[in-house]
Amino acid sequence: MMGYVYILITLILTSYGQLVLKWRLNQFGPFPTGFSGQLQYFIHALTDIYILSSFFAAFLASLTWIATLTKFNLSYAYPFMSLSFILVLFLSYYIFNEPLKLTGIAGALLIIAGLYTASR
Repeated sequence: MMGYVYILITLILTSYGQLVLKWRLNQFGPFPTGFSGQLQYFIHALTDIYILSSFFAAFLASLTWIATLTKFNLSYAYPFMSLSFILVLFLSYYIFNEPLKLTGIAGALLIIAGLYTASR
């Protein structure tokens, strides 16, 4: 059972990191075209506490993934990571008002079907 808890924590931390990056980068505006502007953009991003928290979440997700791999074979555990796509798909719809298209929903259903098949 703990292996599934580790997978869940990995999924939550991974999704958190992606959502926070998107939120903060939306606030920073478009990526500049010139090298100087790009360098300033990266410095600004890499000193932002929220973006740093997303990197820390990725590090913690790596640790929980290590714990996961002590409980399951990689070929069994890795397909569960596809659930992060579904989580981010729906949360980006609710948080950022990104469009939720029929193709995205169909893809999510296919991921669930594939995960079900792969985990049997």
